[in-house]
Amino acid sequence: MDAQGRGRADDIDPADQWVLNPNTGDYELRLQSSAEQRAVPGPRAGRAAGTTAVPPRGRTAPGRERRGTPEEAPDPGVPGPRRRRAPQAPPPGRRKGGPKKSKAKKILVWTGGTMAFLLVGASVGGYLYYQHLNNNITSVSDDGAGTGGFSKDRAINILLVGTDKRTGSGNSGYGDSGSAGHADTTLLLHVSKDRTNATALSIPRDLITDIPDCPTEQEDGTTKIIPGQQGIRFNNSLGQEGRTPSCTMRTVTELTGIKLDHFMIADFNAVKTLTSAVEGVDVCLAKDINDPDSKLKLSKGEHTIEGEEALAFVRTRHSVGFGGDLSRIELQQQFLSSLMRKLKSKGTLTSPTKLVKLAEAGTKALTVDSKISSITKLRDLGLELGKFDMKNLSFTTVPVVDNPAEKVKATVVLKEAQAKDLFALIKDDVSLTAVKQKEKKEKAAVAARLKGTKADASEVRVRVLNGGAPAGSAQETLNWLQIDEGVTKSENAGNAGVTLQKTTVEYAPDQADQARRLADLMGLSGAAMKPGKSVTNSQGLPAITLTLGEDFKGAGVSLTTPSTAPGDVEKSTADKVECAK
Repeated sequence: MDAQGRGRADDIDPADQWVLNPNTGDYELRLQSSAEQRAVPGPRAGRAAGTTAVPPRGRTAPGRERRGTPEEAPDPGVPGPRRRRAPQAPPPGRRKGGPKKSKAKKILVWTGGTMAFLLVGASVGGYLYYQHLNNNITSVSDDGAGTGGFSKDRAINILLVGTDKRTGSGNSGYGDSGSAGHADTTLLLHVSKDRTNATALSIPRDLITDIPDCPTEQEDGTTKIIPGQQGIRFNNSLGQEGRTPSCTMRTVTELTGIKLDHFMIADFNAVKTLTSAVEGVDVCLAKDINDPDSKLKLSKGEHTIEGEEALAFVRTRHSVGFGGDLSRIELQQQFLSSLMRKLKSKGTLTSPTKLVKLAEAGTKALTVDSKISSITKLRDLGLELGKFDMKNLSFTTVPVVDNPAEKVKATVVLKEAQAKDLFALIKDDVSLTAVKQKEKKEKAAVAARLKGTKADASEVRVRVLNGGAPAGSAQETLNWLQIDEGVTKSENAGNAGVTLQKTTVEYAPDQADQARRLADLMGLSGAAMKPGKSVTNSQGLPAITLTLGEDFKGAGVSLTTPSTAPGDVEKSTADKVECAK
């Protein structure tokens, strides 16, 4: 680039660096190599001869838009240090399989909660841009509250939190400008094991619940246990008494019984920057809204909102529904559905300008746990979270009722029975939508394990182990089996030494009739039956093994989960446009 041609290095729009590779026909990210331009992250000098850093005259990258003033362009300058302990990606040349070509279909999109995250799958020329995005990320420890990492071979559970923390310019006018940031908008995003569907469970901020003791890493590296509280608003699980997102994770797990893998946190600025990056989100209102508290003023009908107006939209509550937090949750779910549709649209995925803006906004807007605090980890997570169809993403809310202890209704409490059933559906990976399963043959084979003859209870020889159930569960189950069900050839074998999410029965082929009887008594599905080998009990005789997992609900309580969601579960799906009332 000529020194007199386009101005200073900091004024360069990263989208200008997408150029056509004549050898492949694909657009690739190639940043300026001269020392003068290194304020924009890009590859070092040494580009192959004949390769240009900008598109040929008259040719622009797909989706490219006319540039505005430098102030309007995304800031591609080298950022200041924001993250903690975020590992950096290895040089592309050292990655297994070598560098991959950048194609539109390789670019990843992921959204959830009040946030959206987009990663650019760049070629070798984008390595320093990867480093730049890494440096944008802010992370904090999960303090052991998570699983330690998501996996491709199981369901994924992510905690998504929008806080009322007022950071950045222009946010001091919103309510309590000194807020430490409560858990004001909270969703548990569950993505199924087979990636065909997902459920986003909203947790009301005014839900009365218990916050457990929270071991929390301090700035000096020490760990402090923040005492728990009983009968307090859910949103106090973050920001108060020094509580970090890991404490919100523990609170959600204690409330739902669902172990979380990771968390992502966004504040007010995230809503503004992300909606502006996608050039607005489409929303629909069934009536005029004029809310002086949130500063939202919109007429009935469809609108495209971004920035300050988008923030006002997700904050408003007095002018929608019954004027409370539950009505605002419905509005936010509509907003998130629309945001995800926009992100998955062709107009976004094929526009380098929008992709770079989203990458910049997304990495600056989010705070994540330290287990996913690099672009490569977030990319891998994004691949898994982006596989389900929009029509199979269900939004629902924890079933609650007004707090009966209050005369002036300000908080809510669980609808115990309905809430437990909904938590069980999510924990057991049951979709809230009618989704076509990928593994019908395998599921049929698993169900077939329950079919066949059943041995008499008196002939079932079983060892009972505790593999994640509450302490004393093995003995409780043994007493129930022997006294109530006549399974007299049973014994307590102690702790399993492993933690299982689900209760299992392992048996040899010639013990299938015993396993079927035990499954019938315990209320176990075919998936809980694990053909394997026999073990020897304390008398030296062959026996089957019952291992109680984290799903154990008590002796005699059935562990069979419905295969479909009941009709009374209130939900909406992300593919439909709904007008807020």
